[in-house]
Amino acid sequence: MATIMHMQFHSHSIGKQTSVQIILPDDTKPPYRTLYLLHGWSDNETAWMRHTQIEQYAQEHQLAVIMPDVGLSYYTDMAYGGNYFTYVTEELPAHLERNLPLSTAAENRYVAGLSMGGFGSFKWAINAPERFRAAASFSGALLVDEVLTLQLQAGDQTRKPYMQAILGPERTVHGTNGDLLPLLDELVAHKKQLPALFQYCGTEDFLHDINLQFRAHVESLGITYTYNESSGDHNWPYWDACIKNWLSTLKQQQLL
Repeated sequence: MATIMHMQFHSHSIGKQTSVQIILPDDTKPPYRTLYLLHGWSDNETAWMRHTQIEQYAQEHQLAVIMPDVGLSYYTDMAYGGNYFTYVTEELPAHLERNLPLSTAAENRYVAGLSMGGFGSFKWAINAPERFRAAASFSGALLVDEVLTLQLQAGDQTRKPYMQAILGPERTVHGTNGDLLPLLDELVAHKKQLPALFQYCGTEDFLHDINLQFRAHVESLGITYTYNESSGDHNWPYWDACIKNWLSTLKQQQLL
């Protein structure tokens, strides 16, 4: 069994009290290797605990797991709202590393997430590649502008006001730190070292074509990269299988 913590504290970046779910492995000598595990659009910090066996996987692989709540922010410093990217990538790690025995070494840090959190995971890893050993996206909303276009074409207007609050009136990530492909191009051009990147997407997922677009571009850059595709939809049974497979793969490749 592992130790489960539910922490609340005031975040200056987002201007309010916020919560984070934490798993600390038992019978493991600190400082702990740490996985930041990010939730999707309709979830919060408890989702991974409620819907998967992440506690079991954390204990098996001797990982501390950090699961923050970012609301409907797309892991972004919002145009009209809190600075959630700054919170997740700077304030939260600094707060936790002051208060818990988490390793601060890049070779002991990992990040992963599903859907919106898959985008958040790759966004963090691409903007701060020196901070992680590996990153994973499960059914990631990796090309945000294309995701929004897809939803509007399907007649889904419900997210329009939220995305305006997040990204501004134009509702685009073009030219920002969420525009992942140009950022990858720049990293490759400057010969920057990237963490190992792993991308998963089910063939029945509504984001499958967008994930294929992302995959094609990344593979054209010659980056060390793993793409995993299998039957699966945009749901928790698939994501539980993803996190289990990814952690086992990391161990097999001696990355964990």
